[in-house]
Amino acid sequence: MHDKPDEVVGALIEEFLTARATRKPSPHTLAAYRRDLTTVAKLVEVDGDATPLPPARLPVSALSPRVMRAAFARFAAPRAAASVHRAWSTWNNFFTFLVAEGVVPGNPMPAVGRPRAPLPRPKPLRGEETPEELLAAVARAQGRQRDPWPERDLAVLALALCAGLRLSELLALRVSSVAGRDGERRVDVAGKGGRPRTVPVEAGVDRVLAGYLESRRLRFGRRSVRPDGPLLVDRAGEPLRRGGLQYLVESCYRRAGVGDRVPRGARLHALRHTFATRLAEDGAGAAEIMRLLGHASLASSQTYIEVTAGQQRAAVAANRTNRALSGLSGV
Repeated sequence: MHDKPDEVVGALIEEFLTARATRKPSPHTLAAYRRDLTTVAKLVEVDGDATPLPPARLPVSALSPRVMRAAFARFAAPRAAASVHRAWSTWNNFFTFLVAEGVVPGNPMPAVGRPRAPLPRPKPLRGEETPEELLAAVARAQGRQRDPWPERDLAVLALALCAGLRLSELLALRVSSVAGRDGERRVDVAGKGGRPRTVPVEAGVDRVLAGYLESRRLRFGRRSVRPDGPLLVDRAGEPLRRGGLQYLVESCYRRAGVGDRVPRGARLHALRHTFATRLAEDGAGAAEIMRLLGHASLASSQTYIEVTAGQQRAAVAANRTNRALSGLSGV
């Protein structure tokens, strides 16, 4: 039995958020944790009392599996499945923390049902020729840039559009990550969850990377391209960081004039989604897409196949002959 039966949920939520803060989550993530925890806590009814106690007075000992099931049922009624799933995960992490701290004897969340989290839909760049327009525009150095480096910018876009790399994967690349003999070039990727994978590099991408490294030698000297050094660097020769990479991609969209074709909330990720969507359009199967993108689940890769099938059906539906048929009486 735990030795802190009188602790209240409100104070424990603050302890939990303080502990999570050491992992450096974004302010939005911490705000979401707080919102999910306090919103559900305010729906807890103790001993059949229809007037819930505020979190600042709610004893943690009252959070039994039965009470949590009832609170989550009230929480889920007006909300989408994704919101309920996220809140369930937050509370599961909260109780895991409380168990580790010796505040409660066990985690009641396994007894609380949760909906299956819907897989996110792919968000590729819009427009059939947008990737090609983007690459062509970025390959041209523009005078209004303070320190243009088209070779570096083009290398970033090529790795995202033609190898499907995530932001974190791009930042983790070393110069030696691009390896293999001519005709068998590859990128060795440190994938999500520590899962390594290898992505083939075709001749076009290989030439872009070679041109970038040569331009880097001219800028910073031969020692700047040692095998153990970062593959992507900023204009000062320092390792490119998350914010710098995001700004670089955003500036590429602006220079190419395609910002309105980038799905909201998927700036750099839209390049990876474009890579995967084009794989599906060109006949790649879900297993191939899974290996190339480093998905942990085949279901994630299958979404690209489903989107492509939907696009094909929409194209068929747009056929003028089909529209003419639909206008005939009796058809």
